[in-house]
Amino acid sequence: MNKPLERLQIVQKRIKKACLAAGRDPREVALLAVSKKQSPENIITFNNLGIFAFGENQVQEALQKQKELEHLDLEWHFIGAIQSNKTRAIAEHFQWVQSVDRERILRRLASQRRADSPPLNVCLQVNIDHEVQKGGATPEEILQLASLCGGLDNIKLRGLMAIPKMTTDPVEQHDSFRRVRLLYEELLARGFLVDTLSMGMSADLEIAIQEGSTMVRIGTDLLGKRKT
Repeated sequence: MNKPLERLQIVQKRIKKACLAAGRDPREVALLAVSKKQSPENIITFNNLGIFAFGENQVQEALQKQKELEHLDLEWHFIGAIQSNKTRAIAEHFQWVQSVDRERILRRLASQRRADSPPLNVCLQVNIDHEVQKGGATPEEILQLASLCGGLDNIKLRGLMAIPKMTTDPVEQHDSFRRVRLLYEELLARGFLVDTLSMGMSADLEIAIQEGSTMVRIGTDLLGKRKT
């Protein structure tokens, strides 16, 4: 396994190459380091290399890391399935939530966000391929959730997040990502001030970027092997 700096450079080169191939500015695509099951020490290593945004999908694991790393200026994104009994902890301890997919969760996050905190940045998770085993709102539900965001205090709608179905067929990959982008563009056309399209991971970041992603979520290819 390559050293941290080498892994970071490899990922950055992939992002840059994909952007240039798509006629895009590499600065348009943010890198979110998926740090689930990664040690606080590893997060510090990558923060020292210039990474400040980290994604977690388990609340208790994330809270422990946040406590140990509170001396650092990090941006924490929650990217996992959201249980109702975890919304307060998420609302109080994260700057971003990328996996909001239903009204009840959205309302709880809004009401439990501290009034003295900045608005909670929210991406609505869309289940673009209607997979029954996967979280996310249907494309039809996304517009309703987006409208709800505008009426809630402490919530700032930033855009969409998606995890398309697993496939090695590039045609299918392009199709899934394209449909997410079209939904995002529909939000823009309807006047929603969104700016984030979070899609693409290690295996498919090039296709995601070609189809308009503004944020890719990279785990082991960046941070290395996870703890068991």
